[in-house]
Amino acid sequence: MSVINKHYLLRNDLIKHFYYNKKLTLTELSKLTHKSLPLVTNTVNSLIDDGYVLEHDFAPSTGGRRALTFLLNDKKQRYIVAVAVDQLLTQVVIYDLFNGVKMESEAKELILTNTVGLIETFTGFLKDYIFRSGIPAEQILGIGIGMPGFVNAELGVNHTFFKPEEDISLKKYLTRELCLPVFIDNDSSLIALAELKFGKGKKLKDVLVVNVGWGIGLGMIVNGGLFRGHSGYAGEFSHIPLSESNKLCSCGKRGCLEVDTSLVVMIERAKTEMDAGASSSMVQVYKDTNKLSVNNFLNAAKAGDPLAVSIVSDAAFLIGKGISTLIHIMNPQLIVLSGRGSIAGKILMAPIQQAINEFCIPWLAEQTEIQVSKLASESELLGAATLVIENCNFN
Repeated sequence: MSVINKHYLLRNDLIKHFYYNKKLTLTELSKLTHKSLPLVTNTVNSLIDDGYVLEHDFAPSTGGRRALTFLLNDKKQRYIVAVAVDQLLTQVVIYDLFNGVKMESEAKELILTNTVGLIETFTGFLKDYIFRSGIPAEQILGIGIGMPGFVNAELGVNHTFFKPEEDISLKKYLTRELCLPVFIDNDSSLIALAELKFGKGKKLKDVLVVNVGWGIGLGMIVNGGLFRGHSGYAGEFSHIPLSESNKLCSCGKRGCLEVDTSLVVMIERAKTEMDAGASSSMVQVYKDTNKLSVNNFLNAAKAGDPLAVSIVSDAAFLIGKGISTLIHIMNPQLIVLSGRGSIAGKILMAPIQQAINEFCIPWLAEQTEIQVSKLASESELLGAATLVIENCNFN
């Protein structure tokens, strides 16, 4: 590799570390990049010349001369389009390099099926949003998209949804249509990436992130990095056969964990029980609209509604049974409950712990801590932004 290419790779690496850690000293950057202090100093100076980095202030004294800290320049107009797709809703937001919101997020109801026109509707929504932002294309580093399905991030293909009719990968199709670099990944992988860089998993080596959403996803951090498996599809937690029912899963098999634990199933059960006369604070909203949104359901659970709490608890116990299996196989330091369902917070914890007490070897379970994410609904968007930072070129 040429000296010039090494220089540009180090520039990219330094910007990533600033993005994840805010302010850093030259010595800290040298340790993080495993590069010599003179080389790091020269590269930081080039970033200052290009307006990416600023001198900030002095680090706390450690007994000697206080070191100068550096951080990204908030006046440098570089932005990231982050997109979070689930089975019913697509959200988009534009962040700056401090993950500050440059343009307020917008959401579009988009039910994921393989019907003709889905990909055009999706592309049109993003194109219109980016156009209305008024941000010049040269200031946008790229578009990061998290989505459900069997996603191969390296090939840029989703084998489940958003299949272009022509013989081209989804990544190439979107890059062409949106005229910007596009990077795609599985939603649960990006939620895990967000937890690793900004959340509960920061600076930890072995972390499992359970995505409680319309399915039950899993992102795996192994030895400090995202683990994808041999062909890129590791983490299909939803399809572990732990359900005691005979319901058919969306994958075509029976007994999958998802059929009793997804938010879709929880909401449908709530509606069925209210139709049968069950009392609940959700009854009025359900009668008025004939619908029950995920926010209505989860907020009712948080407020202590007996029906909602009972349904969440039943699902959480089964999730805990699945987590017991994960603990036996992976021996993680931490398991994070994330995704939209994590809004239920403490309600999830008790039945999950009950299942672990029942199904997990005690001395092994004691080695794993379980926590609820603080990133919650923003986790996938932050993960999508991180996907851009990890793959774009700042030169």
